Amino acid sequence: MSNGVGQPIRRSTRARSIIRETLDSTDKFLSAQGLHELLTERGEDVGLATVYRTLQLFADDGDVDCLRDSDGEMLYRKCLRQAHHHHLICRRCGSTQEVEAPQLEDWAERTASQHGFVGVSHTFELYGVCAACHGDADA
Repeated sequence: MSNGVGQPIRRSTRARSIIRETLDSTDKFLSAQGLHELLTERGEDVGLATVYRTLQLFADDGDVDCLRDSDGEMLYRKCLRQAHHHHLICRRCGSTQEVEAPQLEDWAERTASQHGFVGVSHTFELYGVCAACHGDADA
């Protein structure tokens, strides 16, 4: 069974709702373990395996953005845009802004074409220090 746009209809569960609400409440990328810790701190009884499975379902459905941190750990964040986009991520506080980069998209297509590649996908994230942290002398 599908929702008409190619995605399967998934039954709503308490755990999925809690995880979705928690992701909705932050603009930061979180690991599955970090999300599990946050849920535990909030008094929610959701197992770590359930968090991993649910995040994978959300990723498969395009409901969360995924990226790997410098240690190779997968991080997840609620998508604000359905269209392809990139991220500016603060190295200090983890806040994230979604950005479009049409010049990057053009470059990627041109480069792939010049080398005979088709069906190319890519990810591109920028890491820096956000304005709030940059202005904070103690950060």
